[in-house]
Amino acid sequence: MLKQTRLALAGAALFLAWNGLLLLFLWSRPGAAPGARPAQNSQLLPAQLLQLAQDAEAELRLQRELLLQIQRFGQSRQLQRRQHRTPRPPPPRREAEEPPVIPVLVLACDRSSVRRCLDKILRYRPSARRFPVIVSQDCGHAETAGVIASYGAAVAHIRQPDLSDVAVPPEHRKFQGYYKISRHYRWALGQVFRTFRYRAAIVVEDDLEVAPDFFEYFQAVLPLLQRDPSLWCASAWNDNGKEGLVDPGRAELLYRTDFFPGLGWLLLAELWDELEPKWPPAFWDDWMRQPEQRRGRSCVRPEVSRTMTFGRKGVSHGQFFDQYLKFIKLNDRFVPFTQLDLSYLKKDEYERFFLQQVYSAPEVKLEELQKDAAPDAAPARLQYRGRDSFKALAKALGLMDDLKSGVPRAGYRGIVSVVCRGRRVFLAPPSDWTGYDPSWS
Repeated sequence: MLKQTRLALAGAALFLAWNGLLLLFLWSRPGAAPGARPAQNSQLLPAQLLQLAQDAEAELRLQRELLLQIQRFGQSRQLQRRQHRTPRPPPPRREAEEPPVIPVLVLACDRSSVRRCLDKILRYRPSARRFPVIVSQDCGHAETAGVIASYGAAVAHIRQPDLSDVAVPPEHRKFQGYYKISRHYRWALGQVFRTFRYRAAIVVEDDLEVAPDFFEYFQAVLPLLQRDPSLWCASAWNDNGKEGLVDPGRAELLYRTDFFPGLGWLLLAELWDELEPKWPPAFWDDWMRQPEQRRGRSCVRPEVSRTMTFGRKGVSHGQFFDQYLKFIKLNDRFVPFTQLDLSYLKKDEYERFFLQQVYSAPEVKLEELQKDAAPDAAPARLQYRGRDSFKALAKALGLMDDLKSGVPRAGYRGIVSVVCRGRRVFLAPPSDWTGYDPSWS
């Protein structure tokens, strides 16, 4: 608008200047040629005035047309600018991305020691809003219910409504507890994903103690599960995480594993959509380890566990507890996982560097490993060539030697990473490994 006004004023000034010069020119024209007589001048005067008026009128018409052209030109330029101007969108509002809400589902029954579990969870969780705690209780145990109620609004207490015995095959009467646990899991996960409509959840049992960076770990790995369809869970547990078998100085190290660890694990609502219709009546964790459920997918697990179990009492009657579980090393150093680049856990990138690391390590014999290694000893590879070979070597290293559908605990592509006498060792099949043999169980 300002440019249009300036253009019009300039045109008007030009118009006035031109007419001023024109009148000055006309007034200064001589009335007759030198030496003419006065009589003749008086006779020529009307004709000259008429000619001057006609000339002035012509000039005025010309100047008016010029001024109109200037005005039309200014209007057309303004119209073109309006037609071709690209509208600018309003600047985007910069709002901090809200961290996801990940509830912690604690499954409880008749252990009043759930207090130890809840105390650590509430102590280490960074936000009550982002990590709401839901305690689902089965069994109807009054003392345990009282302990849970003592936390007030800090936790949500829900109760599994069906406390009846489960109909089981006669040969499974002694396994009634496993059937009830599976029923409880199905109901509790249904509450989290169907009733409360959360998109992800961390599942913890009432006999687990969590590490200081438990929440930091799960917050960091959640995006991996959301973006990588080859992952179906993340676990806080390392099945072979006994003191002396892990490197506490590498607490930031994470792995992919084909073995479902459980014992503090993260799943997405989409996985529950898949599992719920076929959820098993019992032994849900071993069912999860079957090829039909795993479908070639992996979990993320840590070098050093972010949970440890203190529950010797349970339906398993302490199976594995005295030999393995009570020796699991619980991480005590906070690792800022959300500030680390975890893209190395993507399937293609992980296999590229992990397999190269494993199969470039020199193959050694068990006897060599059992000697004291130098502090800076390079990683080594201990190779097995069959089920019995694996079990013998695993037992000699102090690992859990059982297999589920052919998958070793903490293994990836048949490889188990462990520390032996301060040296990194890969218990691995030959490099031409083609897959798990489900008969190895």
